[in-house]
This record gives sequence, structure tokens and C-alpha cells, in this order.
Amino acid sequence: MDKTTLVLGASLKPGRFSNTCVKTLISANIPVLALGLRDGLIDNTPVFSGFPELHNIHTVTLYLGEENQKPWYDYILKLNPLRVILNPGTENPEFEKALKSAGIETIEDCTIMMVQEDRF
Repeated sequence: MDKTTLVLGASLKPGRFSNTCVKTLISANIPVLALGLRDGLIDNTPVFSGFPELHNIHTVTLYLGEENQKPWYDYILKLNPLRVILNPGTENPEFEKALKSAGIETIEDCTIMMVQEDRF
């Protein structure tokens, strides 16, 4: 099954976990899309800004703190992914409740570890 994953909060800075996540997904042959504050590249993967129209997203993995998630609520709900992974520091009971109400699975875990431990 295609697990196309959107990394939301992707950073162009190599030391950031979101940057490492994009690279980890690529190395595991998981299709990845990246959205961040600035357009650019992580290795050869484009990072887009804004709210592009996307389809067939299996997983959204969040690298945005609770307050920074609010502008993205409707966008993520509209994407209707099968699941949203809230990485450490992104836990958000309000948004998790909205996701669950929409039938979207929420997981509080580290995407990088999930991939490395074959739990993705």
C-alpha cells in the first residue's frame, strides 16, 4: 500500500528533526511530500510553502507546535489522511479530538523511530 506521507513543518536546516524525517522516509522508499515555511530542497525532495492542493495523502506527520497548528486544521482535515502522527512536542488534545471526530487516526510517536523500527 502506498503510504504517501506529508511532512508538515519541514525545515531546510539539516539539524532539524523534520529534515531528518524527510531523509528517513526517502531512504525507506516511502513517498514523501514536504511543506515548510520556505520553498527549497531537502536533498532532491522539494519543500513547498503555503497550502498546495494535494491528494491521496496516507499520513500527515506534524512538526509544528500546538499554536502553529491552528492555521492548518482545516487543510489537514480536508486532506483526509488515514492518520496523523504527532511527533514529540506537537501533542494537541484539541486537534486530536477534531481528527478523531473526522475518523482520522492519531498517533503520538516519533516518525523517525517508527520508520527505523519498522512500525510505520
